Parts: sequence; structure tokens; C-alpha cells
Amino acid sequence: MNQTFVMLLAGGRGTRLNILGANRAKPAVPFGGMYRIIDFALSNCMHGGLTRVGVLTQYRPLSLNRHLKDGSHWDMAGKYGLLRNLPPFQAAGDFDWYRGTADAVAQNLDFMRRYNPKRVLILSGDHIYRMDYRKMVDFHKANNAALTVAAMPVPMEETHRFGILAHDDQQRITQFQEKPRKALSNLASMGIYVFDYAILEEALIEMSQNGGTDFGKHVIPGMLGKYPSFVYPFEGYWRDVGTIDSYFDANMDLLNPDSGIDLFNWRTRTNLAYEGASSMPPARIKPNASATQSLISRGCYIAGKVTRSILSPGVMVEAGAVVEDSIIMHRSVVRKGARVVRTIVDKHCEIGAGARVGIPGGALANKATPDHLTSGLVVVGQQARVPANATIGGNVIVHPNVTEGDFPSLLVSEGETVIP
Repeated sequence: MNQTFVMLLAGGRGTRLNILGANRAKPAVPFGGMYRIIDFALSNCMHGGLTRVGVLTQYRPLSLNRHLKDGSHWDMAGKYGLLRNLPPFQAAGDFDWYRGTADAVAQNLDFMRRYNPKRVLILSGDHIYRMDYRKMVDFHKANNAALTVAAMPVPMEETHRFGILAHDDQQRITQFQEKPRKALSNLASMGIYVFDYAILEEALIEMSQNGGTDFGKHVIPGMLGKYPSFVYPFEGYWRDVGTIDSYFDANMDLLNPDSGIDLFNWRTRTNLAYEGASSMPPARIKPNASATQSLISRGCYIAGKVTRSILSPGVMVEAGAVVEDSIIMHRSVVRKGARVVRTIVDKHCEIGAGARVGIPGGALANKATPDHLTSGLVVVGQQARVPANATIGGNVIVHPNVTEGDFPSLLVSEGETVIP
């Protein structure tokens, strides 16, 4: 595997994640208590012996860079490892942001040439899954492929979100549609590609000359019929967590033993130094308190009742408080007597005493962003403070840094948005 270099796309803005992705790159969004979304791709690389990785960053990378550090948490530091952040940069005669997935890689061809790779594995940093990349690379080599695309079936109603493939009996790709309105199949690209390096360089240079920017829109369609291109079928748990609902559902899958996600056996790695999680004491559950069907991280203090929920390190649930079907992130506090239901609470928030957050209602979508929030969830942004005794209905968004004085009243009706 030392002839395979990894380019990990991690610069995307999580627009459909709304305020969860407002102040951080999507791969840096916390997941599963103490992890971040990017940890899954990095852990897969580590377990597959792929320790030379370029991470392409762009949108609000500070939090992500602090998390990655030198890559040592995924065995990518030292004599045989390399993890390098690759933000957009100013070259001799030009300067440009990354304009697309393929453009980001094209702008770093000089970096890859230094390591003389035979193959390049292209990954996305915003998916939850466990995959042995060695098997995909072996499949690529066995077929003498120029390009191999990992793919799996998705529901037909979701095909508009993906690149869709068709193939012949030998797994050779015959057609590719990027986010089609009417899909030719339900076999979706996972955004995981193996390229022969020489052919990738040639394809990226040609793409750039023609004004192209994207793998799905320009590079892959341009290679079909010209180079041997194959589908690598994947079976297992994989989820694109690009929307609030899919992000919430993937977290809840952690609590379902039949879902296919298994952090223990996947041996997922993370950086526990950030937020001080590595030095936190074990979680403490007081007498008469309870935590059932939940994932509780170190440093949590529970004096109330937690059910079917995920608590990140340092979360506090005070006496009489109830947390149900919710995600509470690092060092947030749910004060006495509060009730939090079907809510995502970001880092360093405070839910005031006696507040009622996530009151079930009708089907009114969030008025400000109706495409983002329709299923009744409530999302509370980083460092927000919900007033004591407030009542917040479903499909409500509370923006980061909101304080008690920003609430027009103690009743926030379904579908409303609270801003600073």
C-alpha cells in the first residue's frame, strides 16, 4: 500500500447541516459523542496501512486543523507516516479557492508528484462507514483499471443526491449520471475513487484546460470509454450525513445493535486531547438518576434521566432534567427540571431550568430554511443559552451565541428561528 497516496477531501461547507456546519467544516462536526465525522475515513486509512494522506481543507478549517494536528492519533506521523493539511494557496501567477472536488486535487499535483505514487485513493471526509481500502486497491490492480469507483445501492428516492452508475457483467462502468433528476439505476457512487496516478494527472490537466472542476461532473464522465473504469461493489454500513436528518439518524444508529455501525469493532480513532476529553474522569451517574439505551462519554455528570440519547464529553444533566432521543455535545448543560426531546444541542450550550425543548407539534417546517428542517427536530447552535422556563416547538433553530435576551418571548412556536 506504500505506492498508494490518499487525498482526503475535507474542505466542504455543510450547508444542509445548517448551523451545525456554520462555524466549522463539515468533516469537523462532532459525531457519536467523542468523535468527528472525518475520524472514520482517517481510521479506515490507518487500519488499511495507508499513512500518507493529504487533507484538502478550505471552509473554516481552524477546528479541523486543531483536531488533526500532526496525524499522530491515526499513526500518520513519524518516519513512515505523513498527514499534511492542504489549504488553497497562491501560486506564482494566480490565486484561487478550490472550485470543486477535482479542482482541489488538481491544484495539488505538485505536492503528490514529490512522493511518486503509483495510485491515488480519493476520499470524502463526511461519511460514516468502515471499509478496508486494501480490498478495493487489490480489485483495482486485478482489473488493470485506470479508475475504480466504490458504489452501493441507495433508495430510488435518494438517487438525486448522488452520482449514479450502470455497469456490465464484468463490473466495467458503462454510464455515469451526476445527481440526476431521473436515475438510470439506484447504484450510487460513494465518493471513493482509486486512480492510476499518471492517468489521473493527465485527466486533471485536461479537465482544467476545459474549465472543469468536479470528479462527478467532469473527470469520471470524460474517462468512460477512454480508460478501463470499474465499479467496486461495497456491502456494509455507509451513510452520507450531509443533512440534519441523516446526521441525526446516523447518531441514533449507534444505539441500535442491528444498524450495522459498531464503533468498538471498527476501532475508530479520534483526538481526545481537544476539549480536554483525554483528562476527564469517568462519567458519573448519581443515585436515583438513570441513563438507558444511551451513549455516555467520559466526564459526563447525570443527576436526571437520559434515554436513547448521545452525550459528548463533559455534558451535565442536572437533577429532575430529562433528555430523550437527543444529541448533546461537549460541555453543554441541561439545568434542573428541563426537558429536551428530539434535539441536537451543540457545544457549550445551556438549557435553562424548567425549559421545554422539542415539544411535538404539527408538520410546519422551519420557516427560514424549510429545506433543512422538517421532521420536528430542534437544533441549538454553539454557545447558545435557552432561557429558564422557555418552551420551544419542533423544527426550531436557535442560532449560535444566542442569549436569554435574544428570545422575543418564552414561547418559541414550531418552525421559528432565534437569532442573536
